[in-house]
Amino acid sequence: MQKIVINGGQPLRGVIPVSGSKNAALPIMAASILTNEKLELSNVPDLVDVKTMSLVLSSLGVNVAKSESNKNSITLQYSDTEKTIAEYDLVRKMRASILVLGPLLARKREASVSLPGGCAIGARPIDIHIDALTKLGATFELEKGYIQCSAPKGLTGNKIQLPKVSVGATENIVMAASLASGETEISNIALEPEVIDLINCLNTMGAKIELGDNRSVMIQGVKTLNGSIYSIIPDRIEAITYIIAGALAGDGLKIENLNIEHISNVLETLKALPVDIIFDENSVTVNKSNISEGIEIQTKEYPGFPTDVQAQMMVLMSMAKTKSVIDENIFENRFMHVPELNRMGANIEINGKRAIINPCSGFRGAPVMATDLRASVSLILAGLAAEGETTLNRIYHLDRGYEQIEVKLEACGAEIKRV
Repeated sequence: MQKIVINGGQPLRGVIPVSGSKNAALPIMAASILTNEKLELSNVPDLVDVKTMSLVLSSLGVNVAKSESNKNSITLQYSDTEKTIAEYDLVRKMRASILVLGPLLARKREASVSLPGGCAIGARPIDIHIDALTKLGATFELEKGYIQCSAPKGLTGNKIQLPKVSVGATENIVMAASLASGETEISNIALEPEVIDLINCLNTMGAKIELGDNRSVMIQGVKTLNGSIYSIIPDRIEAITYIIAGALAGDGLKIENLNIEHISNVLETLKALPVDIIFDENSVTVNKSNISEGIEIQTKEYPGFPTDVQAQMMVLMSMAKTKSVIDENIFENRFMHVPELNRMGANIEINGKRAIINPCSGFRGAPVMATDLRASVSLILAGLAAEGETTLNRIYHLDRGYEQIEVKLEACGAEIKRV
């Protein structure tokens, strides 16, 4: 088993480029099923989840070709085969595999998708996907762990009110409705930048999708979609992670290739701590910061504070001089990193969905274990700030969402290695 070993306390200087967004790339890759023409994507992160999605799509008849000259560029072309089954052995590795459901229904009028897997951070039911697709004319049944669905007469536009904001359901229904007959109006949609990136890509492919007011979107179905050449947005979660690394150990650490607008909600929180940040058009420079007063954070759907940054922020808030509080409102099981952070010297208490982060005297290196993707990177952040050596086990979570993190950090002075 691979591990990451960090000798903490080293200043971080230099430049870290932010990779393309994993959470934008995966649904856009799934959109390749919606056309027989080539979908050429650039700024695609070289991650395990992207490779898993490539395998899922390949099993369904999509030819996925990586550029020989650029590992972050891929071309996808659907061959319109009769394959409509997304197998368990592939889908179990990643929840985003469910995103092939809408495109398959739209193109093939049937699909069989295994119930998905992924990080164990709480229940993420797919009933919202199924109920919405049912309103477009699909029928479903669950058999032997597979969602069996069909729409023999094709999908028909309808008005859909999502019962709760869901990124995955929004993406699945938007893709399905783009080829449905007639008009679809979806209310209570997710507005994360990754959702908007999918919509923008679909529109370059010839879709007719228009955002409305109050979390709504209008989709006029078309008969066919074209190919496209499209660049994936920068990964806002990765950008924030490295900004927090700079706040913990930076000495002129520059993070570039980011979209300031996409992370403005978190930047406001960081300013309140305060964190020493210098802004440029597509980059920020961060220095080690003296965190004064603790703050209170509530995770919410975008544009609220993202749940995917909660674990990283907890590391930074541990350095404040007074108590901080985080209320986790998205997932019910996303504090599994807390015992590991406490092993490193943090003083965090859990009370249901609330984490109380008490001031600590600093982090100390220790052997720790990752429980999910964002938990793993929070332990790396603590290791960078810690005195002594930290060994992070179960790093396969990390490789699902951070492209060459140890390479990027080592280039800026961190003593970090994969063994």
